[in-house]
Amino acid sequence: MDDSSNQDQAIELLKELGLKEYEARSFVALTRRERGTAKDISETSEVPRTRVYDAIRVLESKGLVETQHSNPQVFRAVSIDEAVNTLQSEYVERTESLRSALSGLDPADDERTTEATHEVWALSGNQGITSRTQQLIEGATEEVVLVIGHQSVFTDRLAEQLRTGQERGVNLLIGTADEDLRAEVQDTLPDVDVFTSGLDWLSRSTLPSDNTEISRLLLADRETILVSSFTETGEDGREHEQGVFGRGFDNGLVTIVRRLMATGLPVADDPGDGDA
Repeated sequence: MDDSSNQDQAIELLKELGLKEYEARSFVALTRRERGTAKDISETSEVPRTRVYDAIRVLESKGLVETQHSNPQVFRAVSIDEAVNTLQSEYVERTESLRSALSGLDPADDERTTEATHEVWALSGNQGITSRTQQLIEGATEEVVLVIGHQSVFTDRLAEQLRTGQERGVNLLIGTADEDLRAEVQDTLPDVDVFTSGLDWLSRSTLPSDNTEISRLLLADRETILVSSFTETGEDGREHEQGVFGRGFDNGLVTIVRRLMATGLPVADDPGDGDA
């Protein structure tokens, strides 16, 4: 990645973290020099000089910039580590405030809050599906069966979540679509049972027009299921992850997937379905 690309990416990320365009450009400009006047910042950032002062005041209030009250005034950015920690703390505070505000809302209807166990919900996007995966692993009390069909699913973060679950006493059983991925998972989680799944349809379909690839199958405590897949979207061939989620031991989706997964486990045994 060249210098221009790094700069553009930094500006976009700062905007995603709450800074406005001129604030982000001014801060990035300051990180490229030891110190600078409003004129220096304007020349480097292409922010109008009259707007630099407004941007700097906001950055200063956020603890991202320091000011030397000379004539002319001189500014400098805090260290990169300090800036990242400051923005991270602000992000955490905002998300916690959001949690508190949303939790404090009164229900808009009088419906009972008992959770239905026969419903199936669709999820879209890697971020949301990854978050639901984490939630299910953290909420499991007895068993997690996870079959990984796509290498990108197995991240350091997922490995840590699985490791933490095992430390809580949750029984883990992990399957992979191929032997190479099995070896990678086993090396990362040496104390977990890892096997190569017998579910051939994870990575390929018998239908010629079906280019969908199953990315993950997660069964938590044999009563909550998450299934997701990757499909190519658009002319650029980018992959988009979509999934379905169901809860309840006698939920139709959960029952079907539980039995399908049992056929790919080292020992095809699902005692919970004996009376089904």
